[in-house]
Amino acid sequence: MKQPIESAKDVAHATSGAIAKTASFITSSILDLGKGVFSPIGQPHSSAPRAEPGTAPGIEQYLHQEDSSLKVGITVIDYGPDGHNTTTFDDIHEALALPEQQNPHVRWINIDGLRPSVVNAVCQHYDVHTLSAEDVIHTYQRSKMEVFDDHMIIIARQLQLANDKLKNEQISFFLFQKTLITFQEVPGDVFGPVRKRLEKSTGRFRTYQADYLFYALLDSIIDHLFPILEAYGNAMEEMEIEILEDPNALSQQKLFSMKRDLSLQRRVLWPIRELVDNLYRDESELIHPELKTYYRDVQDHTMQVIDLLETYRETASGLTDLYQTSVGNKMNEIMKVLTIMASFFIPITFFAGVYGMNFEHIPELGWKYAYPVFWGGCLTMSLGLAIFFWRKGWIGPK
Repeated sequence: MKQPIESAKDVAHATSGAIAKTASFITSSILDLGKGVFSPIGQPHSSAPRAEPGTAPGIEQYLHQEDSSLKVGITVIDYGPDGHNTTTFDDIHEALALPEQQNPHVRWINIDGLRPSVVNAVCQHYDVHTLSAEDVIHTYQRSKMEVFDDHMIIIARQLQLANDKLKNEQISFFLFQKTLITFQEVPGDVFGPVRKRLEKSTGRFRTYQADYLFYALLDSIIDHLFPILEAYGNAMEEMEIEILEDPNALSQQKLFSMKRDLSLQRRVLWPIRELVDNLYRDESELIHPELKTYYRDVQDHTMQVIDLLETYRETASGLTDLYQTSVGNKMNEIMKVLTIMASFFIPITFFAGVYGMNFEHIPELGWKYAYPVFWGGCLTMSLGLAIFFWRKGWIGPK
């Protein structure tokens, strides 16, 4: 068991360490001023133009704002019972003029990049309304669906982790009986596994039409959210350990960034849940009745993701409270050490103040042993306080 004098030394070391940490914390806080708390969410660098408020509806207003330097990648995939063929184009008119196969085939036209003239050409070729074309260009749409006589328009959002940042991108689907057209803001998606499945000579892709391809793409968007949430779950576990061991300003910034990303995912997922529910209940002939079971499976996956997301949002809120508690406990320890040190010096200051008073007659001033006795009294009081604090359990081992 430590002696009181050793406990006093420990208090002195703890005080110096606390003062150093406090100074470091204040310095880092000053240096971080103006830098902001939230790290930006990665957004695709879409160059799609924006219309002024109050302008006429439709895509026509965007045609004169087009950026001619914007590159557009066009991929046409034809598949069916007899095989699979992938063709890439740089010109939309060449892609639309590609002859269709004789046997029953499904065509998937994927367009990376939102150039208004390209969107307009596709919509005119397939007789799509100009307001639907405008929804493709206006990339801040809420997930939704619109059903027409021979086609269906679906707006969804795709979330990806790119360079440890959450990328939020709009995906627009034009679903016909044998044709599916997808518009993406920038290249890069989560449809790689679907493309590999299309290359196989067997599978349900060969027996169903474009509605099954649309289901597979939508299911890929939803399933890709599970590893994203798993990554956030692992990050929050590490964050919990970091907060318990050494809470700092960087921990708070990371925590706020996570909460912001989780809120974004919630805003994206709830409309998608409504979208999938509408697809499951819709009686359009564009979706085969046998596929209702598959869309119900997507609906089930969506609910699982939402439940997992709500759990992580509650965990993030709990980590916020834990951070505040840890910082408060850390500050209480610092104040405890400083208070104990002040308690040691208060009686010493009293003695020094007594002999610093301007009285003409102070008997001890003429005494030969006054100075040693003065220091002996100071040390005795300090030692007595150390023993008192030690017995109370305020210093030394608990």
